[in-house]
Amino acid sequence: MEKVVFVQAMENFQLQVRFDDGVEGFVDCCDKLYGSAFEPLKDPVKFAQVGIDDFGAVCWPNGADLAPDAMHDDILNKQQKVAENPPQYGS
Repeated sequence: MEKVVFVQAMENFQLQVRFDDGVEGFVDCCDKLYGSAFEPLKDPVKFAQVGIDDFGAVCWPNGADLAPDAMHDDILNKQQKVAENPPQYGS
């Protein structure tokens, strides 16, 4: 399992993450901020308190955490879709 080695909160509840295998990208957390652990993170100040626990998972001081494998797969899937369908400019 890959571990998160860098995380930074961005605007609009996005996370920039980098994994120990070099995969890097953005994770949109807007649809993840529900339930008792995640509701408080709708406050941008609290969301910005993101960190990494001893197991390489993204976490917050209130105990909320995100599984690294799901984020890793999400980033790889997004990168694959872009590679398969690159943006068309100036047709």
